[in-house]
Amino acid sequence: MTKKIGILGAGQLGKMICEAARDLKLDISLLDKSADCPAAKICTNFIKGDFTNYDDVLAFGLDKDIISIEIENVNIEALKSLEEKGKDVYPKPASLAIIKDKGLQKQFYIQHKFPSGEFKLFSSTNLLKEAVLKNELKLPLVWKARTGGYDGKGVAIIKSPNDFKTLPDLPCLMEKMIEIDKEVSVIVARNKSASSKAFPMVEMEFNPNTNLVEFLFSPSGVDLDTKSKAQKIALELAKKLDIVGILAVEFFISKNGTLLINEVAPRVHNSGHHTIEANETSQFHQFLRAILDLPLGDTQSLKAAAMINLLGHPDHNGPVIYKGLEKCLAQTGAHIHLYGKKETRPNRKMGHATLLDANLELAKERAKFVKNNLQIIS
Repeated sequence: MTKKIGILGAGQLGKMICEAARDLKLDISLLDKSADCPAAKICTNFIKGDFTNYDDVLAFGLDKDIISIEIENVNIEALKSLEEKGKDVYPKPASLAIIKDKGLQKQFYIQHKFPSGEFKLFSSTNLLKEAVLKNELKLPLVWKARTGGYDGKGVAIIKSPNDFKTLPDLPCLMEKMIEIDKEVSVIVARNKSASSKAFPMVEMEFNPNTNLVEFLFSPSGVDLDTKSKAQKIALELAKKLDIVGILAVEFFISKNGTLLINEVAPRVHNSGHHTIEANETSQFHQFLRAILDLPLGDTQSLKAAAMINLLGHPDHNGPVIYKGLEKCLAQTGAHIHLYGKKETRPNRKMGHATLLDANLELAKERAKFVKNNLQIIS
């Protein structure tokens, strides 16, 4: 419990990790470019630096016992060097290198026989466009940047050749369109001793305009066999990737009932925020238990939950104002988390709200009330 933990990134995920760490009086240091990041004021130590820069990451990690991440876009070479110096680095740099590149992710699924959709890799977006113009590929299809995508960025649906005009020319992949019935997620924790546990499956609803998760529901409305199968796949994937910490596995369930891995994240994840109030152990406490090689906590749900991401108003930029907060706090079972970001931008994640009830439908109604009544403006 005296180990010094270093986290690359100090955003809202880092903030919630630090809030969990206070319960165990842990020493948590964070590295980020801005001292205004949500977690900068609540960690043990904040270091201003660039988590994509080799020298900054190496210097940050040299006096730490454990180094982890709250964002994938970090300098992997520096993490490799720290691992070679005997530091515990989670997720392991070799695993992070696979996950950080969506093309390598897809190839890993094929190699280890995990279910995923059809895809093809391209060294540039222009080459993908040429293949479409030559009728070698049928539209519509999904374009994904191989690296750097997050929160709906780096993903686009191509319905006609004109849709390529707004896309950057970079290494990418195309995925065959799937007739999706549901999008679900399973979060898995695994510690250094290879003990692992899965959280119950949750169901996600995406905003069609932003491609961001808008609502999350727990429990999901999926049959028990599919839930069990998804948990087994997620646990086996964490084992094959040799994950220590948290792995979030997002799945598509097709119209014909096929379960397919969409992509994964090797860190605490937006699809697990509800666990702070809704589960016996939160994903943030579980993450800390995992990287410290402590016994993993009980993951069972305590109540039904509906979570909504609180996004910046699409027409506002500037200092943040929360309008309608009092009405939302008056809702039964409401737990509102504001991340402390000083500036709002269109569709920027500014917080989340979890609504609890014994009845999921009532929790959903209250989550929709929050959506309709809480405005994040400037």
